[in-house]
Amino acid sequence: MPTIRPSRDEDVEAITSIYAHHVLHGTGTFEVDPPSATDMAARRAEVLSRGLPWLVAAVDNRVCGFAYCNWFKPRPAYRFSAEDSIYLAPHAKGQGLGRALLAELASQAERAGVRKLIAVIGDSSNTGSIGVHRALGFQPVGVLASCGWKFDRWLDVVLMERTLGLGDTTAPP
Repeated sequence: MPTIRPSRDEDVEAITSIYAHHVLHGTGTFEVDPPSATDMAARRAEVLSRGLPWLVAAVDNRVCGFAYCNWFKPRPAYRFSAEDSIYLAPHAKGQGLGRALLAELASQAERAGVRKLIAVIGDSSNTGSIGVHRALGFQPVGVLASCGWKFDRWLDVVLMERTLGLGDTTAPP
């Protein structure tokens, strides 16, 4: 049975390893050089400093996936709109962990004051990510065609969004 929990400092090595696999072998991220554990720790610290969630999925105390959200853009006006990121270890795909991580991430993001969760999905052929977002209520809002170049080919970006809580019906606190 998987456990979804807040990430801890000791999870950074596993997070770094999972992400490195996606950088080197996948098109869900457009990074081409895997960041170091120090870089990932700094990214995590930034997210947590904003009061936003960074979660891990663990099976038998082994981290096999992670998810977080961060402001959609770095300017403070975007602090109520966050972009989600979800990555699973190769052996953990197809077990419902991505869906569990995204569901908990959305719940915690809403509690943190996020009103709009945005998916910026690398590669329009990334049916797994598109499907899990759609299953959790994200709506497609557009495709940026051929805007990334990785593995000697052009890649699209699929944009999806989900309103959280009161959305834009009221001013934020």
